[in-house]
Amino acid sequence: MFMDAIEFYQEPVLKNPVMVAAWPGISNVALKAASYLKDKLGAEEFGEIKPLSFFSPAGVLVQDDVVGMPGFPESKFYYWKNRVPGNDIIIFISEAQPASKQYEFAGLVLDVAERFAVERIYTFAAAIIPHRAERSRVWGAVTDAWLITELRQYGVVQRGDYHIRGLNGLLLGMAKERGIPGICLLGETPQHFAEMENPRASLSVLQSLIQMLGIDIDLAELSEQATRADEEMERIAKEDMTQYIDHFTRPIWEREEEENE
Repeated sequence: MFMDAIEFYQEPVLKNPVMVAAWPGISNVALKAASYLKDKLGAEEFGEIKPLSFFSPAGVLVQDDVVGMPGFPESKFYYWKNRVPGNDIIIFISEAQPASKQYEFAGLVLDVAERFAVERIYTFAAAIIPHRAERSRVWGAVTDAWLITELRQYGVVQRGDYHIRGLNGLLLGMAKERGIPGICLLGETPQHFAEMENPRASLSVLQSLIQMLGIDIDLAELSEQATRADEEMERIAKEDMTQYIDHFTRPIWEREEEENE
């Protein structure tokens, strides 16, 4: 379709590869998880989707009053070879989701998956919940019902009917059209903090993924980020509660004066 929009730097020979694909989304769950996986595995870049067919720069960066060159989001493919019996991994990471031609863009990712005979595709997303919880559970959505049994082995939650926004869901729907099995792992994210990065949710989905793939990476750094984010959310929640209590325990005439200002 748009294969001329893909540039390969090399053609790695891969063993039973699976693909992990991620874009920015709610609480940056997917992008952080995939980027962390790529960095800790030391995955090697081997290709990219050229941006001109899908992205238009909205502006330029000015440094010391000097205008820079127009910048485009990067959409790159990486690979990692498993040294023990198991699956090699292709990781696709895009810095943005295109505003249009999303179907064509996802189709290119799947063209690469087919080119390297990918056996399964994994995506990540955020699962919005109304309140904060002590831990971020992982929901699972699959392209084929037979994969549900596998998810249950890893404690992934099935929630029935819901919608996965953006390319994290669209890619799997298109993979299903092509007969490629796929799984979306969704980390729970409280609605009140949906605009904040949530490393806890990224950590949860990544923990599930590495169990499924039977690989091991150091999660200590991401765990530390999750702890700091938890503390910040707790601080904000306490601050909001204090303001709420202060507002509704003040005399009504003071509240009315404040609202009319």
